[in-house]
Amino acid sequence: MANGFELQPAGAIDAQARSQPAAKRVRWGTRLRGFTLLEIMLAVALIGLLSAALVSVAVHLADNRPRTAQEIFWEANHAARRTALKTEHEVQLSFDAKEKKFVVADGDATQAFPVPEAHDLTVDFLLAQATGGSLLIGGQLVDTHTLPAVSFYPDGTCSPFRIQFRVTGGPAHVIAIDPWTCAAVLSDAKSP
Repeated sequence: MANGFELQPAGAIDAQARSQPAAKRVRWGTRLRGFTLLEIMLAVALIGLLSAALVSVAVHLADNRPRTAQEIFWEANHAARRTALKTEHEVQLSFDAKEKKFVVADGDATQAFPVPEAHDLTVDFLLAQATGGSLLIGGQLVDTHTLPAVSFYPDGTCSPFRIQFRVTGGPAHVIAIDPWTCAAVLSDAKSP
């Protein structure tokens, strides 16, 4: 007896197989059962679902990096514009330097957008055009004429302004904001 089967002479197997109904006959060397198309499709679908779940988890894990002050500013900027459009009255956006957060003020209600780990960050709202009120600090030209807040209007526009991000010991980064779209002004690329 090998592998649970009795070894019999070839003629005995054929005689025994002929005595069984055709549905139960099995020949040596043939498989008892294969996979159906439905089983294969279910297996492929299950693999697809598992891979999609793994990809979404991987994207979520990769996106757990801390957000920058600029990303939080853009979130506050969009919230201020959206609030002005919904409420149909002027909304103010400011930066609370003491608590390191952007504040969207809508009359009574306010929304706060804190900037994590920003102990050495300075954020200033500046006039749209440089007015000559600049100082050279640590080799960087820094505007000193600041605005306490900027306004967003019910028609989807905002007051023209620039925002300046400075980290102690690092360069100042200034972004000009388009008053019609409240988005960053694209710089003109000058061709040679």
